[in-house]
Amino acid sequence: MFKRIMVPVDLTHAEKLEKALLCAADLAAHYGATAVYVGVTSSLPSKIAHTPAEYAEKLAAFAASQATERGIATEARAYTSHDPAIDLDPTLLKAVTETGADLVVMASHIPNVADHFWPSNGGGIASRADVSVMLVR
Repeated sequence: MFKRIMVPVDLTHAEKLEKALLCAADLAAHYGATAVYVGVTSSLPSKIAHTPAEYAEKLAAFAASQATERGIATEARAYTSHDPAIDLDPTLLKAVTETGADLVVMASHIPNVADHFWPSNGGGIASRADVSVMLVR
């Protein structure tokens, strides 16, 4: 049913993504799909990496560790943005097409009052993507 499952990953908060990572891995294992971990970084140094190339290496290492730990096929795709906070949704939507994903599995947050004014990234992707999107809370 699914061949390529895109999993947006924020390496800064990877420990908070466990439920979404497990869900994506279970689906990938069940369908024999590849999990494609997608990360968006800035060209400026951050807590995670000093350069976009270093970020891409760390994302690739993360994907490889998921492959080993979960027994699934994985890939990594790093994208660079001038301002990831603003460009995140358009960049992830671009990644859906470029990765050939037929499903997106991503972590979501617990809804709150601010969601009435600023939609969540997951909600934005789910409302605009041409593929199925599973939000894991």
